[in-house]
Amino acid sequence: MIRTVLTDAQWERIAPLVPGKKGDPGRAGKDNRRFVEGVLWVVRTGAPWRDVPEYFGNWFSVWKRFRRWALKGIFEKLFLALSDEPDFEYALIDGTIVKVHQHATGAKGGLSIRPSADRAAA
Repeated sequence: MIRTVLTDAQWERIAPLVPGKKGDPGRAGKDNRRFVEGVLWVVRTGAPWRDVPEYFGNWFSVWKRFRRWALKGIFEKLFLALSDEPDFEYALIDGTIVKVHQHATGAKGGLSIRPSADRAAA
């Protein structure tokens, strides 16, 4: 079973904004919610498109549809529809979440600021 990211209430808010629903001209999307969840799965996991689970469909089809929607600005519209009610679950960023890379700890030669003569004499 795939965990979903969108709640039913969130989906109800963005469902009218997605293309390919019944009543739109052209071909209707098979399952718009499953596709959006697939895109969110890629964003959440950071996995390459080729690793999209079969549950969301063929990876290339999902990527192609994502690309079309991105070029049309669909995701910006969806984001604006959901951004009026922010979720602050991940708003806190501190040293327990973000670690410094090992090469960012200091440059060769140590600190460039030396202690004053008074402190060094003490």
